[in-house]
Amino acid sequence: MKELKNFITNREKENEIDNNLFKKYEVKKGLRNEDGTGVLVGLTKIADVVGYYMEDGHKHDCEGRLFYRGVDVADIVKNESQRFLFEETCFLILFGYLPNEKELESFKTELAKRYVLPKGYLEARLLGFPSKNLMNKLQQEVLMLYCYDHDADNISVDATMDKGLDLIAKIPSIVCYAYRSKVHFYDKESLFIHQIHPELSIAENILHLLRDNKEFTASEAYILDLCLVLHADHGGGNNSTFTNVVISSTGTDIYSSFAGAIGSLKGPRHGGANLAVKKQMETVLNVMDCQASDQEIEAVVCKILDGSFNDNSGLVYGIGHAVYTKSDPRCQLLSKQCHLLAIEKGREEEYLFYQRFEKIAIETIYQKKGVAVCANVDFYSGFIYDMLEIPSELYTLMFVIGRTVGWLAHNIENKLFSNRIIRPAAKYVGDKQEYKDRDKRS
Repeated sequence: MKELKNFITNREKENEIDNNLFKKYEVKKGLRNEDGTGVLVGLTKIADVVGYYMEDGHKHDCEGRLFYRGVDVADIVKNESQRFLFEETCFLILFGYLPNEKELESFKTELAKRYVLPKGYLEARLLGFPSKNLMNKLQQEVLMLYCYDHDADNISVDATMDKGLDLIAKIPSIVCYAYRSKVHFYDKESLFIHQIHPELSIAENILHLLRDNKEFTASEAYILDLCLVLHADHGGGNNSTFTNVVISSTGTDIYSSFAGAIGSLKGPRHGGANLAVKKQMETVLNVMDCQASDQEIEAVVCKILDGSFNDNSGLVYGIGHAVYTKSDPRCQLLSKQCHLLAIEKGREEEYLFYQRFEKIAIETIYQKKGVAVCANVDFYSGFIYDMLEIPSELYTLMFVIGRTVGWLAHNIENKLFSNRIIRPAAKYVGDKQEYKDRDKRS
């Protein structure tokens, strides 16, 4: 290992790519334009992420909005606090319109029929092979479902929809059972395995499967359902959805595409950010309490930005987004429900601290960097999961459960209307060199 490290260090300077070359050849780092907008890589009718508008070739920031199939997400959740909306949102994203009562009930029944895992799967795969990292475990299990599918390599649109619905229905229980197996084997806790109930919504079943006593309140289930709705899709440009489409464009099976997307979502710059926010806020509250002054909060934000506090990354997790600048509509919707849950759980003081931290962080980043930012969906989602007693190992997996429907919809859309392998180009900027026989190499 030491010798390998020396090879890398000795050749690093020689293999360095001059940063000016990116501009010379008009290469967009991270597929981002100079003004921060994303490079267009496709067309979609599934979701629209609005954080700015273009006028006369210039970018203008605006209040953030998110549309599923042209329907404003804020309208989907408005005045619907007493109804589970995730399954309805899945229907909208997959089929392009809001279902009537009969269609919705038929769709929910179809999903519920698919909840049950293959015979012997729980004992052989989840209890028999526990894993410390549950995101990696879910990747393995999605790939393992390939082996239980008698027609796994069928990538027709109908077959993709059928297999995708199966994954949407089964992934929640796989996540919960994998967690149960992990804490039993590695953390030496008691093993509780509850049967999944077809009459419950996906949000209700998650709480039912995770809790020892299987009990939860209606308000707890409704806010988890809201989290799933807000994570269901975010356009074709987000990293995990794009990963899923890139892999699928090769003609491979949906299990491979979803496994790749899960790997993408694991990263702290994408789905893993909700856990990063929780760790950040715990670190902050270790050095001050909820009654800290605005000046004290500003000082700690400055230390985070300077790279001298938290994980020394210089990033304030939960603040800033690739598209939204003035506001993230998902964050705004979650913040309101987070406040209500915090009151119910006796944690309003903590919520109010989060709210002050958000405001001060936004102001401080603007003062120090001259960049307008807003809090994103991850800022409050981790706090909500904590109040719901969902273990921190599962935060990013809640994101996966919500986003599977978006992955499926974009997978199918790309098959229908593009159906070409995604193969961009990279410019070679190295020197040419002559081949030397081995005995002539220095």
